[in-house]
Amino acid sequence: MDNSRANLLEEAVGISKGGRVVVVEDCVETSGAFVLHHFLKRSLYPDTSDVVIFIAFAHPFSHYERILRKMGCNLTVHRKNHRFVFLDMLTLECPDRNGKETRQDGLLALYGEIEKAVEIYSSLEGSRTITIMIDDISLIEVAANGSSNHVLDFLHYCYTLKAKYGCSFVTLNHEDIYSSANTLPLILQPEYLADVIIKAEPLATGLASDVHGQLTVLNKGSVCDLGGSSSKVCNFHFRVKENIVDYFYPGTQT
Repeated sequence: MDNSRANLLEEAVGISKGGRVVVVEDCVETSGAFVLHHFLKRSLYPDTSDVVIFIAFAHPFSHYERILRKMGCNLTVHRKNHRFVFLDMLTLECPDRNGKETRQDGLLALYGEIEKAVEIYSSLEGSRTITIMIDDISLIEVAANGSSNHVLDFLHYCYTLKAKYGCSFVTLNHEDIYSSANTLPLILQPEYLADVIIKAEPLATGLASDVHGQLTVLNKGSVCDLGGSSSKVCNFHFRVKENIVDYFYPGTQT
């Protein structure tokens, strides 16, 4: 496979000197988890000292460790070397108003843990980018007992770390589960704040054995020929294999 096709996602996302917000959206028919895994591996390249703070609402550590190991990235080693901070939120509960703490208190405590980790790594010597990843936003709402306002507040607090510490922020969200007016902001606000939006969707022509779906990448900060910036949209197909993902333009797959 030639490098130009292998790097279509990298080219579409581009390179940013500072922190930025990347939102990955998928649907029931087409999972976008592989994009999150791509960013996780890229953030842990051995030639950098970058750090990932991973907030997992969807799966335990063993799930990500198994997938990334197939991709040539050992999360256990990175965890021991303090480059990978894993916050297991599978047991997080934010009790209702009859509980000992409010729904908001649980998310505020989580944000405090994230901010503390960011402060520690930002104070260390050397240049590094700290990337905060969340898998996934829809399950934060579940942990908050359906309180979308508290989820939005939590995300806003996390976004402020971008301005304060130069952090990058990558989230996965399931676009097709938000149908009511009360939950729609959980899609609209992350999209509004995002520098890059990546949508994983099924093919318009239906299922195909050699193509698993299509990615649409909206990069709001693409550098244009005149030296400024403008939005750029890229669309290409993908096929997920055991340890790699092929990206290619429609009609170019052999």
